[in-house]
Amino acid sequence: MNTAFKVLSLIPPMTQLNTPYPSTAYLTGFLRGRGIDAVQEDIALATVLALFTPEGLDRVREAALAVHEDERSACLNAFLDAFGAYRSSIGPVLAFLQGRDSTLAHRIAARGLVPEGPRFAALEAYDDDGSGDPLGWAFGALGVQDRARHIATLFLNDLADVLRDAVDERFEFVRYGEQLASSQPTFEPLAQALAAPITLLDQTLQSLTLAAVARHQPQLVLLSVPFPGTVYAALRMAQAIKAAHPTVRIAMGGGYVNTELRELKEPRVFDFVDFITLDAGERPVLSLIEHLQGQRSAQRLQRTFSRHADGHVQYTNMVEPEIAFEDVGTPTWDGLPLHQYLSLLDMLNPMHRLWSDGRWNKLTVAHGCYWKKCSFCDVSLDYIGRYETASATELVDRIERIVAETGQTGFHFVDEAAPPKALKALAEELLRRGVQISWWGNIRFEKTFTPELADLLAQSGCIAMSGGLEVASDRLLKLMQKGVSVEQVARVTKSFTDAGVLVHAYLMYGFPTQTVQDTVDALEYVRQLFENGCIQSGFFHRFTCTVHSPVGQDPDAYGIRLLPLPEVSFAKNDIGFVDPTGVDHDHLGRGLRKAIYNYMHGVGLETDVRQWFELPKGQCPKPTVPRHALAKALGL
Repeated sequence: MNTAFKVLSLIPPMTQLNTPYPSTAYLTGFLRGRGIDAVQEDIALATVLALFTPEGLDRVREAALAVHEDERSACLNAFLDAFGAYRSSIGPVLAFLQGRDSTLAHRIAARGLVPEGPRFAALEAYDDDGSGDPLGWAFGALGVQDRARHIATLFLNDLADVLRDAVDERFEFVRYGEQLASSQPTFEPLAQALAAPITLLDQTLQSLTLAAVARHQPQLVLLSVPFPGTVYAALRMAQAIKAAHPTVRIAMGGGYVNTELRELKEPRVFDFVDFITLDAGERPVLSLIEHLQGQRSAQRLQRTFSRHADGHVQYTNMVEPEIAFEDVGTPTWDGLPLHQYLSLLDMLNPMHRLWSDGRWNKLTVAHGCYWKKCSFCDVSLDYIGRYETASATELVDRIERIVAETGQTGFHFVDEAAPPKALKALAEELLRRGVQISWWGNIRFEKTFTPELADLLAQSGCIAMSGGLEVASDRLLKLMQKGVSVEQVARVTKSFTDAGVLVHAYLMYGFPTQTVQDTVDALEYVRQLFENGCIQSGFFHRFTCTVHSPVGQDPDAYGIRLLPLPEVSFAKNDIGFVDPTGVDHDHLGRGLRKAIYNYMHGVGLETDVRQWFELPKGQCPKPTVPRHALAKALGL
C-alpha cells in the first residue's frame, strides 16, 4: 500500500441517519484494492450525534433563547418549556435507536419518558376508535419495540424542527440548504451563504471536519455530494480545510455534480475545492492521485474541472478506458461507525419504513440501466447510459466479504433498475452457496418477473421490491416509453406480494399532456392496486423536466414548450415548461398525496377517488376506469 499518500473521503450533511451513504464505501474499497491508503468518515451522522447530546442541546437552548419571544415557533416554546426533559432523555433515546439499550422500549412506548412536542399531534389522527391508544392499530400489544422507535423518531423530529427554527432555517434531517444549490444558475446564493457568519451547525460540522483531517492527515480529501442538500455543508467543510490546511487538495464529486454541474463556468467554486469530477469516480480519482504525486500532468486528467492560472474554469478529459464494473472491487465500511447509526421509524407502513429503518449494506447489481428509454430519465448520462454487469459469482463474493466485515446481512441493491436476468443468477448463486441474507431493490415491473421468478427471489432473501409505475395511465406510459402497461404492473406486483415480498410503487403526476381525467383515472388504478394486494406502499412525486432527459431534449415530441433558461454559470438541470393542458397539477398533487397516505394505512380504499381532490362540484370527472378492472385482469 502507498502509505506516503493518503485519501480521506467524507460524507457531508445531510444524507440519511440509519445507514451510510455508499459512495465513500465504494471509493475507499476501490482505492484500497489499488494499494492506496484510503480512509473515510461520515460527517453527516457525526454532526447530528454531536448536537444531540446534553451539552449539544445546551448550545441549542442558548440559540433558542436568543430568538425574541414574539418570534418563537410552537416547537421552540415546547423545547424551552420542557428543556430539562429533553436534556435528560436525549442520551437514552439515542442509545435505544442505535440498538444499544433495547429494554428502554417499554418506557418510551408508555409515552412517559420523552417530552412530546408538536410532531406528536399526528398521533392523535390514528386514534379513530377513541381507545386512547392511537398506535394500537399499527403495533398491537406485542409491537413494543416498533412503537417505541416511532415515538423516539417523533421526538428527534421535534428536535430537528428546533434546530431549523433556532439555529439554521435550512436544516432538515435528509437535506441541508437544498435550495442554495438545486438548479441554481449562478453560484451567488451559495457564495452569500458561505460568506455569512457561521451558525452553530456550521461550527459543529467544521470542527468535526478539522478533527477528521487532523486524525488522518490526508493529502487529498474527497467530498461526496449526491444531492443538492449536501452541497452547502460540503463547501463549508472545504472552507474550513482550506483555512487550516492550505496544502491539502480537495476534490468534489457525486450525483449532484454529475447531473447539475456538467456545464460549470463559475471560478469561485474553486476558492473552496481544487477539483470537481464527473460520473463514476474510480478513473478520475486514480488519475488525480497520479497527478498529485507528479506521475501525470494536469492535461491528462479525466472528466475533471479545475481553475486555470488565468482564473477561468477548464475541463480536462483525456480519454482512457473506464474501470469495468467487474473490477471496481468490494465496498468497505471500515472507518464508518456502523453501530452508531439510528434506526428510525418515520412511517408506520411496513414497506415505506425500509428507507429509514435498519442498517442496510448498499450494493449495486449492475452499473447503469439496461432499459434506458424512459423519457423522463437522464438517459444520456453515464449513471444511466453505461450499462455493465458483474457475474453472479463476483456479486456473491462481494456480499460475503461485506457480511464478514460488517456483521450485517441486510442489503439494499441501489440500482436504477436491477436486471431480471442478473437477479435470477444472483438468487440461484445465493441459494447454491447457502448464503443467508435479506435484500430489497428497485426494478422495472416488466413481464419477465413471473410468479416463478418472484418465488425464487423470495427464497434467496428478497423481502421487498420498489419500481416505477409513474403515471398509472397506459397512454402516458406509452408516451414515457416505460415499456409496461398498468395491467402488466398489476400482475407482476401481485406475483411478488403472493411470494411474501412487499412492493412499493413510485408514482408521478404532472407529466406533459396529463389531464385531470388522466389523474383521476391514475388514482383509481392505484386504489385498485392497493385494494387487490398488489402494492403495499407508494409515493407520488411531481414530474420535473430535466435538460438531460428525452423530454428536455425534444419537447415538441411531448407537446410542451420549454421556458428559456437564464444564463447559467453554475447548476443546470431542472427546466420549466408550458403544458397546453393548463392543468393545476400542484392542486391535484395535494389530493394524490393525501390519498396515497391513507391507502398505505388501509384507509379509504372503498370510497370514490374523487373525494380526495378539493375541486369545485362538477369539475372532478368520474373515473373512466371500471371499478374492478384490475381484479378482473388478475382473475380474482
